[in-house]
Amino acid sequence: MALFSVKYIKKRKVIIMSRSLYIPEGYKPALTLRETQHAIKYIKDIFQQALAIVLTLDRVSAPLIVSKGSGINDDLNGVERKVDFDIKEIGSEAEVVQSLAKWKRMALYRYGYEPGEGIYTDMNAIRRDDDTDNTHSIFVDQWDWEKVITREQRTVEYLKETVKNVVKAVAYTKRKVSNRYPQIAGKICDEPFFITAQELEDMYPDKTGHERERLITKEHKTVFLMGIGGKLASGKKHDGRAPDYDDWSLNGDILVWDDVLNDSLEISSMGIRVDEAALAKQLAECGAEDRMQYKYHQMIADGTLPLTIGGGIGQSRLCMLLLDKAHIGEVQSSIWPQDMIDKCAENGITLL
Repeated sequence: MALFSVKYIKKRKVIIMSRSLYIPEGYKPALTLRETQHAIKYIKDIFQQALAIVLTLDRVSAPLIVSKGSGINDDLNGVERKVDFDIKEIGSEAEVVQSLAKWKRMALYRYGYEPGEGIYTDMNAIRRDDDTDNTHSIFVDQWDWEKVITREQRTVEYLKETVKNVVKAVAYTKRKVSNRYPQIAGKICDEPFFITAQELEDMYPDKTGHERERLITKEHKTVFLMGIGGKLASGKKHDGRAPDYDDWSLNGDILVWDDVLNDSLEISSMGIRVDEAALAKQLAECGAEDRMQYKYHQMIADGTLPLTIGGGIGQSRLCMLLLDKAHIGEVQSSIWPQDMIDKCAENGITLL
């Protein structure tokens, strides 16, 4: 693990940035740059078809920007700055999306979808405050999906069933990739191990959240870590989640062991979405009751919006996992710190 810090001057202030970059010993890409581009398209074609089949989803178009102040943009952990700008034509401001967690539920209502039916879309976003490393980029690309469910399906059992179907689509795609590119060996474990964040904290009380994820994923290879967002027995959260889309008791992350990075890799965050009771409880816990001024939140509270399950699956993360890549920048074009570009180049990692 190579750790390094960077100093630079901006507006006469010295800003210290700390990043971590993992360089696998003896790393050599299995595919050329051109082969990689072909493989990326192949993965995206295969996986989205498989996902649509196992979850019964239609592909729809989705926005890159939404109106500022609409309450539709994803607030993530509530502290990340959104990219915003004014629009001359309409005299107001817009924001680049951070995800489509809320927009999808509104779309299901507008399009008239029924229980058992859903949608998926290609989501491109900018998260300007994300730290860049092997698996994080300020440019985010994922398959965002959402499906209408009944109140009776708001259960842990239904959540687990859905997770298994998503994992099956991932494992199927990996088999297809390995058949086409025999030099990329290995397979994805298609039987996820289920564990709650509280159970994991109980197992490793002295470890950080990521350290716990690494230990459990190294053992079980494919893991669904459930119950993320609320405080654990320690008084700490395993990780942050916005209070107004996932129900924190019915959500989780799909983690897969990455042999190249020698670490766990989160490829999906998903869950059953809040109903009126979960929304009120979680907003109160976060002191965010002011969000009830927005139409989206009011439509959940009065039962207008359908009950749903949904999530996001990282396109670039899935590609780097299935193609044995060491850095997300090998499968997507983005902006990287110059010192990271240089360090990667010295070690045979070409960032696009």
